Amino acid sequence: MKEETRWRDIGYSPLPSQARFHRLKTRFKGFSGPVGSGKSAALCQEAIRLAYRNPGRLGLLGAPTYPMLKDATQHSLLEILERARIPFDLNKSNNYVILTECEAKILFRSMEEYERLRGTNLAWFGLDELTYTAEAAWLRLEARLRDPKAKSLCGFAVWTPNGQDWVYQRFVEKRIRGYGTVLAKPFENRYLLEAVPDYYERLKHSYDTRFYEQEALGAYHESGRDLVYRAFQRSTNVRAVPVDPKQPLLWTLDFNVDPMCSLVAQRSGECVQVIDEIVIPRASTEEACEEFVRRFPQHAAGVRITGDASGNHRQTSGTTDYDMIRRFFCRVGMKAVSYHVPAANPRVADRVRLVNAKLQNAAGAVELLIHERCKELLKDFAEVRYREGTALIDKDSDPRRTHLSDALGYLIWQEFGPRPVVGEKNFPLF
Repeated sequence: MKEETRWRDIGYSPLPSQARFHRLKTRFKGFSGPVGSGKSAALCQEAIRLAYRNPGRLGLLGAPTYPMLKDATQHSLLEILERARIPFDLNKSNNYVILTECEAKILFRSMEEYERLRGTNLAWFGLDELTYTAEAAWLRLEARLRDPKAKSLCGFAVWTPNGQDWVYQRFVEKRIRGYGTVLAKPFENRYLLEAVPDYYERLKHSYDTRFYEQEALGAYHESGRDLVYRAFQRSTNVRAVPVDPKQPLLWTLDFNVDPMCSLVAQRSGECVQVIDEIVIPRASTEEACEEFVRRFPQHAAGVRITGDASGNHRQTSGTTDYDMIRRFFCRVGMKAVSYHVPAANPRVADRVRLVNAKLQNAAGAVELLIHERCKELLKDFAEVRYREGTALIDKDSDPRRTHLSDALGYLIWQEFGPRPVVGEKNFPLF
């Protein structure tokens, strides 16, 4: 008896790169593209296509973390299913969905605990944001792609470039046998540009040049021991900036005992001007306060204090670093002091990205100026690097490094971030 083929119109008009991705016949395939290139749509549409091509079989959709899985990947798939009126049953407790027309089951799984994937036989799998997933997780899933009753075995993934990492090596540079990859072009998503014509121009003001090339243009930059603050240029970022008596002082602290580090800055519109640094070996929080008051005994416009959120943690004495600062300023009678300390620190990558954008963004604007007296901060900008072959900042080579740039990062994040996310998941899937 000839098997019946079922057709369903789901109103999907793929962009050229999306169409090339869906047409790939390789066992493993990838979609590499900048933000706004329709990666989420390609991922979810490919999952639906393979679910219907493998009726009654098991597939898997994954993401690097559970929040990303729930808020982005799973949300996108369910949105498409509802819009296309594809009937499904969602099991929230066990985190899977069944497409009832073809009786195909799709597991939703985080790649954080990929060892739990052992023993699962799959007809297909798809991973979101592969460059933030461990290579071992991908290899585990490759081994699970072995359902003998599947009609179309396939493992696929979508991602934004993140340097010349294992994803680049496996999918782009070496082109392992059985792999196929589509490199989406920037500015291809006509739907996005019709809705937000200045989308990419806005990104230029949020990203430094290198990050803009990666995120908005889809470029693969060389990995390795790159400078963390790559946008820093002494000729453009170092100035003899004066203290403005009309603007409040911004004091930001990194609570490190040796040395105790802090910066004094001011804000003028979108620009931050770092006017002084306080670096004291083997010092307490109170000693840092004493030095601040010695240098800035009076400032009519007031003081805004921010810094490392860990300063809110209670010590064995039952008090916090910020409690000590409050008590000190009350004791010395300094008025107009306010505190702007977040409950938690931002992700390191996020604050570094914002500092780089302030040093010089992709539009060419310089919005971070540093007085030449801030020698330790300037050394941070010139010397702090990532550990070789990783995205982790090297904090071990020189114990004096990173503290002042961290303090500045806390300040800039508090003043300018988080901004609304500008990215493809804010727009409809096409």
